[in-house]
Parts: sequence; C-alpha cells; structure tokens
Amino acid sequence: MKENNVVIIGGGAAGLSAALFASRSGAGVTLLEKNEKFGKKLYITGKGRCNICNACDTETFLRSVQRNPRFLYSSLRFLSPDDLQALINSLGCPTKVERGNRVFPVSDHASDVSKAFLNALRGQALKLQAEVLDILAENGRVAGVRVRDALGEREIPCGCAIIATGGASYPVTGSTGDGYRFARALGHTVTELRPSLVPLVVQEAWPKQLQGLSLKNVCLTASIHGKIKYCEQGEMLFTHFGISGPLVLSLSSVLATADWKDVHLTLDMKPALTAEQLDARVLRDFKDNPRKQLQNILPALLPSRMAELFPALCGVSPAKQPAQITAAERGRIVNTLKALPLTVIGTRPMDEAIVTCGGVSVKEINPATMMSKKVNGLFFAGEVMDVDAFTGGFSLQIAFSTGALAGKSAAEYLAAQ
Repeated sequence: MKENNVVIIGGGAAGLSAALFASRSGAGVTLLEKNEKFGKKLYITGKGRCNICNACDTETFLRSVQRNPRFLYSSLRFLSPDDLQALINSLGCPTKVERGNRVFPVSDHASDVSKAFLNALRGQALKLQAEVLDILAENGRVAGVRVRDALGEREIPCGCAIIATGGASYPVTGSTGDGYRFARALGHTVTELRPSLVPLVVQEAWPKQLQGLSLKNVCLTASIHGKIKYCEQGEMLFTHFGISGPLVLSLSSVLATADWKDVHLTLDMKPALTAEQLDARVLRDFKDNPRKQLQNILPALLPSRMAELFPALCGVSPAKQPAQITAAERGRIVNTLKALPLTVIGTRPMDEAIVTCGGVSVKEINPATMMSKKVNGLFFAGEVMDVDAFTGGFSLQIAFSTGALAGKSAAEYLAAQ
C-alpha cells in the first residue's frame, strides 16, 4: 500500500483536484479532511454559487495574480481555464460564463461542484473528520502521516503526501494554518502571512455615517511616496469601520505587503470629468439654482446621504447660496469631488480576508511538478503556497490547477520508485 498510496491533506478545491488526477494517473488515494464535509470553502465562494474560474487567456490570468505569477505557468498549461470548464462539465456539472468572464455551475449551487469531484472519486479512501497531526519523513523523503480520527491517533504509511490545506483566511472553513506548520517542520520557509482581498479600516469618522452606501463608477487612487501604485474605476462600499467593495478588495491585494502609513489614498467621485469640466458643471448648477442652498444643489451631483455630509468635507457652509460661495470655496468643492482623501490605518483581520497573502516559498517548490525541493515525495497545492490573485475565479483556478498537477506528479513519482 505504501508504495502506491498518495495521502492528500485537505479536501477543498486543491485537494479534490489532486485526488482526482492522482487516481486517474494510477495511484491509490487517501483524502483526509478535518471538517464534517468536503469542499467547505467552495460553498462560500461566489456568494454561495462557486465562482469556479475565469474564462480568460493565460496572459490575462497571470496579470490578475499578485504574487509569483510566473510560478503558475506549468500548472496553468496543465489545466487551463478552458480545461477546467471541460473537466467539470465532463463530471456532470454543467457550467456557464457570466459578466467579467466569471464561470459558475449552471445550477448556481456550489455543492454541485464538490459533488461532481466526489462522485468521480468513488472507490478511493475519502475520510472526513480526520485531522493530520504531522507528516513523517525518513532519509529526506515522505514516509507517512500521523492522523487523529474516530479510530484515535495512528500512522498512515504513504509514499508521498500533498499539502492542500488552504491559507489562513476564513478559519471557520478549516483553513487554520496547519499546512504552514507541516511545511516549517519539514524545513520549508513560510513567508509573512497577511490578509488579502480584505476591507480596509480608515482613520476618518465620516464613512461610518455612510455605512451601507455603495458608490458606483468611482475611482480609487493609491500612491506611495508620490508614485501611483493603484488606480482603478468601479464600485466601493462604506462600512462602520471604513471601506469595502470590489475596488477596495483589489486595492488590498495589490498593496497587501505595503505599510499602510505610507499609502496616500484618494477617491474621485466624478472620474468621467476632468477638474475643468467638473468646475464648469458646478458653475452651471450654481447658475441654474441661484436661490438654493449648497446642501440642496449637491444631490444633483452625489447620492443624497453623501451630499448631506459633503459640505463639511470640503469646508464650505451647507447653507450658502451660489452668490455667497467664493472661487476658492468652489475650487475646494471641485477638488474634494475629484480627490477626497481617505487615511487607511490597516485592514480588517485575517479571518475576514478572502485569501492569504504569503505562504510556503515557491522558491522551494518545483513549478513543473509542485514537489518540494527539500523533501522527496512532498507536494504542495493551492493557497498554502505564496501565490494569490484577485477575485473573479482566479484563486480557485490556481487551486484546481496546482492540485491537478500535484496529483498527477505524485502518482508519477510513486510509479518511478
């Protein structure tokens, strides 16, 4: 059994994919999951619908990977987004492509994705509520794993092991950092772990007053020491602690390793207009409403809740009529509309992050096989590695692709022993 057995630790996207490709390549598979069900994290992706992947070409895909994109060339060549869609369709779970090239199951049920893999793995050893305590190695190669399950603590001999335990985000799904502990114990470097795709906490008090307000077609710009690091247009959300929404999550990913005290962040609420065009628009509104107070003119430019707060943000009395507003005050109104400052003091905690920035150093993993360069028979897949990407199906694709390559490579490694 030992010579032809792959133990896979973690039954999420990476683990399920690894198990399928290892078994299809002729290896016996033992899939260990400490939760009460497989694919628990899949159930919360895509708002419960499971955003399987993104139907884009490889170069576009890699531009959405924030850390170590080149490391993924081999795994994406082995299982591309097109290949993944074809695979999941072949497993009896039809897929569809929606806005932004996001791929979902036709049923809109995340459970159908994990069921498709599990049905294909019938006949393999699939064990729930089995917690791996250690990976055992002898003479620089994997020899087995020590596990605690309904039978108590015991050792499972194996020729190789695949760590597919996920990152440190969403610990309620079982991603509690076990994989990092296993990797360190076997001599691997784990880079600093930080939350990514996570809401941001700001110093200003006024966003709390706008809690729940979503702004569309706005632009966020972040610079560090005068150099622009992020400038994107889209949607954001005000919260009781600061800001969130798609723009903010992407920003948090791009600057996940930055020191937030060095980041200068501004919000442009009228990105379609230049400052000169916006000034002309404001002048026209003033001319058309000479008797109205500023607070009653602004709703034509801003959502009503934002308009109510805005005069205080630019230091102009809300009761002033256009004739009373000086050129300097009008300039402050325009400048604040185009570059409203926000002071980021940090992120929300790791357990609120969608993915983890950091992980097992990819310098110590062979990208062509996903096998450790330090321990023979030890493989890695998914978020446990120092690779992370934007929302939109990219992270799950990385999990499925690296898992598939690790599974096939593990089976080939065993066959060659």
